[in-house]
Amino acid sequence: MNPKTTGQIHSFETFGAVDGPGVRFVVFFQGCPLRCLYCHNPDSWNTNIGRVITAEELVKEILKYRSFISKGGVTLSGGEPFLQSEFAEAVITLCKQNKLHTAIDTSGYIPLSVCKGAVDAADMLLLDIKAIDTHMAKKLTGAGIENAIKLLNYCESINKRVWIRHVLLPGWTLDKEQAHSMGVFLKDYKCVEKVELLPFHKFGEYKWESLNLEYSLGNVEPPEPEQVEEIRQILIGYGLNA
Repeated sequence: MNPKTTGQIHSFETFGAVDGPGVRFVVFFQGCPLRCLYCHNPDSWNTNIGRVITAEELVKEILKYRSFISKGGVTLSGGEPFLQSEFAEAVITLCKQNKLHTAIDTSGYIPLSVCKGAVDAADMLLLDIKAIDTHMAKKLTGAGIENAIKLLNYCESINKRVWIRHVLLPGWTLDKEQAHSMGVFLKDYKCVEKVELLPFHKFGEYKWESLNLEYSLGNVEPPEPEQVEEIRQILIGYGLNA
């Protein structure tokens, strides 16, 4: 691990409350290989922009907030952190040396052979399952979920804590049959502590417009609370903490 390893970050949030347990310092990495139709940070896709910083410099910034995140921790998000796996591993390692809990929010797209070091170093993963049907995932994001499943299986083999994150998109993943399929698939994984259901929103639509990108979900409305609850109850029925 080289603390001088450099990476590109998009931004950070100093008091994150929805990206892992407790209050967290969230680092958004620059660069993402996926093109999710509902992405709220399309400005993080481009790998040729962003703030260049060393792992050491970033952790020094994080440590300014130690008193606020001591019972929470640090989450690397994106973009896709594993697109910069060496940098992610260096940041995680330095955080761990400073007794900070660490999590990585990932789509699981990057092959395990590339990101294994960072996976091993982190305390937990927030794994985004875009769609349990890999063909739908390809239409929704540009890629299937085969690598994400391999990553989940690896986490199971090493007893790595995992929270699954799943966006409920009307007309796509807001579907009872798919919820049953996800329940069947996830129910036997001991490493999965929680399934977080994230209702689709359009908070990032303005970013698509500012980048002159076509936002195809402009006419899609967020799901109603009772629709989300219906999916949640299906997953609970499979013994999952949803």
